[in-house]
Amino acid sequence: MIRQAKGKTPRRHPPKKTSNNQKDPVGVYCRVRPLGADDDECCIEVISNTTIQLHAPDGLKANRNGEFKETQYSFKKVFGIKTTQRELFEDVAKPLVEDLIHCKNGLLFTYGVTGSGKTHTMTGSPGQGGLLPRSLDMIFNSIGPYQAKRYVFKPDDKNGMEVQNQVDALLDRQKRDSQSTVPKTPTTRRIDPEFADMISPEDACRADGVDEDSSYSVFVSYIEIYNNYIYDLLEETPFDPIKPKPPQSKILREDQNHNMYVAGCTEVEVKSTEEAFEVFWRGQKKRRIANTQLNRESSRSHSVFIVKLAQAPLDADGDNVLQDKNQVNVSQLCLVDLAGSERTSRTRAEGSRLREAGNINQSLMTLRTCIEVLRENQMCGTNKMVPYRDSKVTHLFKNYFDGEGKVRMVVCVNPKADDYEETLLVMRFAEMTQEVEVARPVDRPICGFTAGRRQKNQAFKDELTRRLEERGGPVDGEFPTVLNQLLQSFPPLPPCEVSGPNDDVTLPRLIEALEKRHRVRQMMIEEYNKTADMLKSVLQEQDGNILSKENFIHEQRGKLGEKDKMIQNQKNEIDRLEKKSKMLEYKIDILQKTTNIYEEDKRSLQHELESREQRLQREMSEKRRMESRMQGIVTDAKLKWEKECERRVNAKQLEMQNKLWVKDEKLKQLKAIVTEGKTENRQPQRPSREKDKAPPKRSASPSPVPTAPPVRPLHRRSHSAGGERWVDHKPTSNVDLDTVLQPNIPNAIKVNAPNEKALSKCDKYVLTHQEVASDGEIQTKLIKGEVFKTRGGGQAVQFTDIETLRQENPVVASRKRRSSESGPDGGPMEGDWTDVETRCSVAVEMRAGSNLGPGYQHHGYTKRRKP
Repeated sequence: MIRQAKGKTPRRHPPKKTSNNQKDPVGVYCRVRPLGADDDECCIEVISNTTIQLHAPDGLKANRNGEFKETQYSFKKVFGIKTTQRELFEDVAKPLVEDLIHCKNGLLFTYGVTGSGKTHTMTGSPGQGGLLPRSLDMIFNSIGPYQAKRYVFKPDDKNGMEVQNQVDALLDRQKRDSQSTVPKTPTTRRIDPEFADMISPEDACRADGVDEDSSYSVFVSYIEIYNNYIYDLLEETPFDPIKPKPPQSKILREDQNHNMYVAGCTEVEVKSTEEAFEVFWRGQKKRRIANTQLNRESSRSHSVFIVKLAQAPLDADGDNVLQDKNQVNVSQLCLVDLAGSERTSRTRAEGSRLREAGNINQSLMTLRTCIEVLRENQMCGTNKMVPYRDSKVTHLFKNYFDGEGKVRMVVCVNPKADDYEETLLVMRFAEMTQEVEVARPVDRPICGFTAGRRQKNQAFKDELTRRLEERGGPVDGEFPTVLNQLLQSFPPLPPCEVSGPNDDVTLPRLIEALEKRHRVRQMMIEEYNKTADMLKSVLQEQDGNILSKENFIHEQRGKLGEKDKMIQNQKNEIDRLEKKSKMLEYKIDILQKTTNIYEEDKRSLQHELESREQRLQREMSEKRRMESRMQGIVTDAKLKWEKECERRVNAKQLEMQNKLWVKDEKLKQLKAIVTEGKTENRQPQRPSREKDKAPPKRSASPSPVPTAPPVRPLHRRSHSAGGERWVDHKPTSNVDLDTVLQPNIPNAIKVNAPNEKALSKCDKYVLTHQEVASDGEIQTKLIKGEVFKTRGGGQAVQFTDIETLRQENPVVASRKRRSSESGPDGGPMEGDWTDVETRCSVAVEMRAGSNLGPGYQHHGYTKRRKP
């Protein structure tokens, strides 16, 4: 066999995280499960293959106005109740499996309320395998012919892989086979009926573009996150039925590439779909046992099934795996079944179960918070710290959101009406998750060996085997080796026993056979040399073709590099413009919100302005009414004070005239005294009756006594006497006066204190008030008013008039002021009016509108003299 010269393996540096500006949004899918037999009302309707609509069930009001509120949510794709498991796998999980084979990571998790079909979507049932068994089946269908032998790849307990040589791998296999505790993996195994026939043969699929020059191995691990603790479901622990020990929790660590992994987690190498699913089912059984022992629900924990694919290139000969750890690529696919997203009030848990349910909800809340912060950082350009470490779930998968692989989520919903509120929260979280973008993973660098090494090595083996078969054919049904072919090509040796010294037949026969073998050997050497030369020429020709093709590829790579640079520059420009566009959209959004706020403020201010204008109009109209009213009041007050001034002027004039008249009288009396001696002889004459007297001569000043004829009423009738009924209020403190003139009010109710009963029967009111005048006499005032009803049903009095009554004693002689008996013409002198008895015959009554003041008017009544 001719082999190529084994060159030095090119050293590859450890992979570095390269920044990629290309981003893809998180793929969010929605799957609607059928309505249960016990459920009658449905709250979800599939509008199209990308949109669903939620409507509130009967009896539940979706907003404050009491109206039913319908909301629509869009997804990358919506799978209805008739969607098969195969259709779901083709759209959701198959691209992730293809990326796994091409050295790219992937994360797929199901999210929804308990009972929405998450476990059925992830695991499935016999005949209807879910995403997990179909993913495993596709992996082994794709890499089956290229799998390395067991223990060639070995985990290094630091989230990496080591490559062992064939001898060490063989020793590990023999050690595994010798251990009785570890079950062997025979070719024909008894399949557990719980996961038998998960996938039908017609549903099998495989990935395209598998690298044939690499060798592959699959490792699986299964963990559970419960109450924010991580448990290994594949860990082999001795079972103690008397005193079972609780499982030990694991911790998270970071490897040299800053990727998170579960330290000390069991990683099992599997070689077939059945073996991988058997390992998964073994973890499921352990999970059920732990749930039974700890009395907990499986729906309240997160389960994570991790599939690791280790691949390394073959060496230059194409026979063995390259013994270089730096050339090993490890990609992983995480299949996560999240706990049910529901309120703790619906779980009906108490005590520790309630706290555990709160911790599960807290981990889901942390996942929502991380998604919100990622979306805010990407949309607003902020750089807030994402709280991955607040929960084990988010801390374990932080690398996926930082650009280490694709992220996809299947939202499972139950259309029954009882889950409406929880489903509404799930829809809002899914809608927010779609807005998060994850950096697209970069392609891993490949080694510098010639492509097609495995195929060339296999072709060389086939050609050599064919030629050897043409010469000797197969031995015992197997392909012969080169040694067997050579031995069969030589002629058989004759018997070598010499019968005697005279035996001339045996030796010549042996010599002839050996000569024939020598000739055959020479022919084979010549043929071998010819074949070697021909093969060498073919190889040289192939090397020349390969060299020319490599040169052409190098030129094309140079052009491709230039194109890549141009594309990268364009992508950078596009990213810059996209960032600028997002920033402008964000600014436009802020300006729109600011505009809306200003518009709202403008409307509110305008409304306030209109209300203030209306209030101003009312105040202006009220002001005009007040002005008109005040003008009327001012006019009335002006007229009143004009009358008052006129009255006071008239009263002053009258007072001055009276003083002048008194002085004139005194002068006249003085003149009469002076001239008394001259008129002694004259007899005084008694003045005649009033009707016989001639009017006396008056002085220039007017006389205050009116010229009306006197009357002699026994009782002066009060002006209050009329047809109305009066309330005559006379306090008990009043003094009875035996004067000639007394007020008389007929048809009056006399009371000592006013009361509502008396006021309700009358429409007039008079108060008799007594006080001491300036001359020491008692002065009586009659205060009059009108009675009217108030709005509250009571009675009120409005005073309208005041009458003043004065009294004088006519028999006191010391108050007589008589200057003479008669005038020169025999009549009474003008000073007769100054007599006390004469002046007592004049009564003064207060009446509104008189010139003597408010309520004053003079009436002259001549008092009757005694005979």
